[in-house]
Amino acid sequence: MFWIVGGGGLMLGCQSLGHNRLIDFLVYQLDHTPWEGLRFYDCIWPSFMLMVGMSVPFSYAKRSLTQTPQEMMRHALKRAAVLFLLGSLRESVNLGSPYWIELSSALQPIAVAYLVAFWLARKSWKIQAITGGAILAGYALLLALVAAPGIPAGSYVLNANLVTYVDIAILGRTHPEGWGTVVSTIPTVATTILGLLVGELLRSNRTPNSKAKIIGVIGVAGLLLGYTLSQFVPVVMKMWTTSYGILTAAWASLMFLMFYWVIDVLGHRTWAFPLGVIGMNALAIYLADTVTRLPQVIHILAAGVAKAAGSFGPLIEAVCLILTEWLILYWMYRRKLFLTA
Repeated sequence: MFWIVGGGGLMLGCQSLGHNRLIDFLVYQLDHTPWEGLRFYDCIWPSFMLMVGMSVPFSYAKRSLTQTPQEMMRHALKRAAVLFLLGSLRESVNLGSPYWIELSSALQPIAVAYLVAFWLARKSWKIQAITGGAILAGYALLLALVAAPGIPAGSYVLNANLVTYVDIAILGRTHPEGWGTVVSTIPTVATTILGLLVGELLRSNRTPNSKAKIIGVIGVAGLLLGYTLSQFVPVVMKMWTTSYGILTAAWASLMFLMFYWVIDVLGHRTWAFPLGVIGMNALAIYLADTVTRLPQVIHILAAGVAKAAGSFGPLIEAVCLILTEWLILYWMYRRKLFLTA
């Protein structure tokens, strides 16, 4: 979340002071791949999907103490509906016109995947794993074997693939940069199901070291499988190809493992407090950048100082944005104001 709320701008500000290999590499990684390939920024959305799945076992266990399964499902339906509508609001503001369905943004796929994960929470881990695997395998076969008018089966070309064709057929439009909407939402569910499995692992009675080893094995195995599969199925985020889904779920698992090992196993928690403040209100800050136009406001207020600072200007403006956002989130944190669906 840090990179979305201003971390990328901070790196661009550093780059404005002069190029070096490290900063240039980080800036390159903090943007989406135009089409085929994988960068760090491409792993952020799958990390959200993974974390949503991880939260479900904890939420389910807590609510099961006071609610019936029917009541819990009604609550899950309500949360999913609110998330979906918030996704509509964010994209409508961002795109300048009403968009009720815009699954190329994170919130609406999260709403769908959350609902599926909540329904699967009562099932065995084997059924959950089989469901996630079947989704990825079925999606891979769908793209590989099903043709469309003027589009051969197995096409992964920008704006000439089955995902784009379905969007045009159902929604009457497609994203200009090739982002998929309807069909490509299906494989996002698999990443959330993996999060569901990891969440149940974290709730188990296994030792922290044992949990860490299992998560590490999942991550490494996912990398091996994903990079092997990428020789046959291109890694394309905007289509959420199966190779992309597996690779990013693996990287997300390994990134989580790093934080889990440092914070929960080694007990080094103090340093993570600033990040925790952001994470506790991730939905609020995710919406704020678009709905409240906070970055534009900060740009107007800081423009004079940034201009006078010369090459330091972009860095000063980036620091002002991050600091302002963090102080707002800290104010909400201190008053226990958390925006949730």
